[in-house]
Amino acid sequence: MTRSPLRLSALAVVAAAGLAVVSAGTAQAADGYPSKPLRIVVPYPTGGFNDTLGRLVAAKLHEAWGQPVIVENKPGAGTQIGSAAVARAPADGYTLLVVQFPFAANPWLYKRLPYDTVKDFTPVILAGRSPMLLVANAESSLRSVADVLAAARARPGSLNYGTSGDGSSNHLAMERFAGMTGVKMTSVPYKGSTPLLTDLAGGQVGLAFDAFPHVLPFIQSGRVKPLAIADARRSALMPELPTVAEAGVPGYEVSSWHGFVVPAGTPRPVVDKLNARIEAILAMEDVRKVFQQQGVVPDGGSPEAFRAFIAGQMDLWKQVVRQAGIVPQ
Repeated sequence: MTRSPLRLSALAVVAAAGLAVVSAGTAQAADGYPSKPLRIVVPYPTGGFNDTLGRLVAAKLHEAWGQPVIVENKPGAGTQIGSAAVARAPADGYTLLVVQFPFAANPWLYKRLPYDTVKDFTPVILAGRSPMLLVANAESSLRSVADVLAAARARPGSLNYGTSGDGSSNHLAMERFAGMTGVKMTSVPYKGSTPLLTDLAGGQVGLAFDAFPHVLPFIQSGRVKPLAIADARRSALMPELPTVAEAGVPGYEVSSWHGFVVPAGTPRPVVDKLNARIEAILAMEDVRKVFQQQGVVPDGGSPEAFRAFIAGQMDLWKQVVRQAGIVPQ
């Protein structure tokens, strides 16, 4: 049946009116947001930079919006417990998740996750990055990247390095290093960065990559020495320390990053409001000072930029996991 131009015009008016109602509804939801307490889920124990980030942003959101912002630590199962809780939360902008390196690596380390990393979350903002440092015991004969490569090549497999467990950020950082340089070393897994770095300081393990906030106290105590930083540029905290690329591994760069996501389906105006407010928080002098003290570089940007960043990280660690022969659990 052929519809008349008049009938088509009427349908167009109705459709436009419907879209206007939807648009007005989402805008109104953003205008009234937030109207109740918010929750920030940190899938890690208290302490550490992810917890610090969650509490910093919670305090600043409360100051700006006047609503209570509760921080909930939900550690366990390589961040899966906290992440799954947020994936199941209402998509209304009142529940945020602090995400880090495992958010992009876990899909390749586990046969089944209780959530879909891509489909169940909407990125909000990349908050910052913690460059990895290549570190050794203070008394070690290893004093540079060149020393590490020479030792590893002289006796393949004899050089031990510590990790926070199979598939952890420092494990995959070293696997990428080994893959790019063609050396073979032996992984020694620990239950977290603290016991790993404690043994490194005591000389029980020879080498490690770990995030700046984790290693900084051990460096400041004089028990661990940095060999190189896995960033594109040198750190203002240690300007004399070369990058891994400068020290002989061109293109090598690994950071432990930090950001915020919300459940998929959260209205875009609400996501934009969160993005703009957290962007402003990241620019505050007292916040930047906390970041700098822990060796974290503030970031920011749009939700689209963070989505693209996550996609790039997922592609990178998928490749590293497969090249390293790591079998998903």
